[in-house]
Amino acid sequence: MITESKKIWMDGKFVNWADANVHILTHTLHYGTGAFEGIRCYSTKKGSAVFRLQEHVDRLFDSCHILNIKPPYSPEEIKKAITGTVKINKLKECYIRPIVYIGYGAMGLYPKDNPIRVAVAAWPWGAYLGEDGIKNGIRVKVSSFARLHVNVTMTKSKTCGDYVNSTLAKSEATASGFDEALMLDTNGFVSEGTGQNIFIVRDGVLMTPPLPSVLEGITRKSIIEMAQKEKIKVCEVNFTRDELYIADEAFFTGTAAEVTPIREVDGRLIGNGKPGPLTRKLQGLFFKIVKGEARGYKSWLTYI
Repeated sequence: MITESKKIWMDGKFVNWADANVHILTHTLHYGTGAFEGIRCYSTKKGSAVFRLQEHVDRLFDSCHILNIKPPYSPEEIKKAITGTVKINKLKECYIRPIVYIGYGAMGLYPKDNPIRVAVAAWPWGAYLGEDGIKNGIRVKVSSFARLHVNVTMTKSKTCGDYVNSTLAKSEATASGFDEALMLDTNGFVSEGTGQNIFIVRDGVLMTPPLPSVLEGITRKSIIEMAQKEKIKVCEVNFTRDELYIADEAFFTGTAAEVTPIREVDGRLIGNGKPGPLTRKLQGLFFKIVKGEARGYKSWLTYI
């Protein structure tokens, strides 16, 4: 269950959490045409800091542009709404969910002149896949559901309706006793998790699927940049599920998942079944960065 905060920003003003409601005939509720972001704010010695705020807001507006939705607020106004939501709720650490959606008006697939609405919510949220998952790794199942093809939907947009694909895969995996699902693309190559990008390590090389079949994850981008600074070879390349099975290490990345090791896929241990040294190195550096304890990454944090 969500731990409720006090206020949610809706269309330019703060309302009480319990009063942040929409009409049952809100267009996006029925047809899924909306865009959202997942952002984290971390507690540091200098106060609360939002991780890569500019990049998240840029991606939100890119998603809206792809969907041909025009937010009634500027990127700067949305950034202020995000930091303001954290501040008014007095949250030291939290997950932040901005969403742009098509409101109540005309029904049917074409929304005509329905209003474009925007909201920002923030609440405390710990490790998405559990603290044990962060420490010891998770068990993953390759899903029977494929990642959406680039000609089926706009895969570079965080579109609300596209996540039906993810919820089906997640439900299938958890019903089978696994922690998370992994989806292949329509060509049979490893794509991504239900809300995460994936990395594997083979012979000291860090590998991740290329962008055509995956969302441009901001944590994914961060890990690549971190690895390059650490002189770790990174390859964006397609690989198959059997290459994943025989990888030395594997981990998921994402705003919610952060850096979560994968210890098992489809009943097969990855490496020795424990988080590997490269995973631990990048995970440790990531958490130092978000806590403001690593040099060279100051620009990634926006202090409240």
